[in-house]
Amino acid sequence: MSIKGRVHSLETFGTVDGPGIRFIVFTQGCPLRCKYCHNRDTWDPSGGNEYDVDELMSEIVKYKPFMISSGGGLTISGGEPTLQPEFLKSLLIKAKDNDIHTAIDTSGFVDIDVIDPILDYTDLILLDIKHINRDAFKDLTGIYNDKTLNLAKHLSDRKISTWIRYVLVPGLTDNEDDIRDLCKFINTLDNIEKVEILPYHSMGKFKWEELGYEYALKGIEDANDDDLLKASKIFKEYGINVAIK
Repeated sequence: MSIKGRVHSLETFGTVDGPGIRFIVFTQGCPLRCKYCHNRDTWDPSGGNEYDVDELMSEIVKYKPFMISSGGGLTISGGEPTLQPEFLKSLLIKAKDNDIHTAIDTSGFVDIDVIDPILDYTDLILLDIKHINRDAFKDLTGIYNDKTLNLAKHLSDRKISTWIRYVLVPGLTDNEDDIRDLCKFINTLDNIEKVEILPYHSMGKFKWEELGYEYALKGIEDANDDDLLKASKIFKEYGINVAIK
C-alpha cells in the first residue's frame, strides 16, 4: 500500500529551489515559528491535503522532460518535510527509481537517526540556517539551532551536496560579526557548494493577518540591494561561493 502524506501545495515549474526546472512539493507542518515566515499556513501538521505517494509520483513524472533538459528535478520543501519521514523517504525512492534528481529544503530540525536513511536517496540538501548565534536563533524561530548545525556537520561527513540558505533580515540577521561567525562555521564543512542569500520581504504579512495573528516583524524594512551586497562581500571574503536570490 502506498504511503500517504500531508501536502500544503505543489509547484510544477519551480526555478528557485534547487538547480534547473523543478517540481516542488510543499509539505504541511513545521516545528519552527519563524517571525518572518511567509507561509504561516503551513505550520499546522493537520492542514493541507492528503496525497498518496504513487498518485503524486504519477503527476511528477509528467514533467520529467523539462527536468532532464534543464538539469532540474524534484524538491521537497515545506513546512518541514522531515516531519513526515516515511512519506519523504518513499517519495524520494520513487523519484530515484525514475532517474529524477532529488533535493530536500529543510530547516535541519531533525534527529540524525531519522534523516540518515533518507539521505541515501537525496542528491542535494538546501539547508536553511536562520542564524548562527544560538540565542538569536531561538528568538527568531522559537527553538535552538543545535540540530541544524549537527545536521550540517553530518551532511559534510556523508559528503552530501549542500546549499546553505540564509534569510537576510535588517536588524536581525545582518550583523557583520554574526555573518563572519557563520562563514567560519561553513568553512569547517567540506560539502557546501554555495550560500544563497534570500532577502527578507514582508509579503507574507497578509497571511498572518488573514489567519488572525499579529505579524511579529511589523515595521522592519525589506532587505535592499545595499544590504545584500554588504552581506555577500563578507561571504566572498571567506572564499565562499555566494548567490543572491
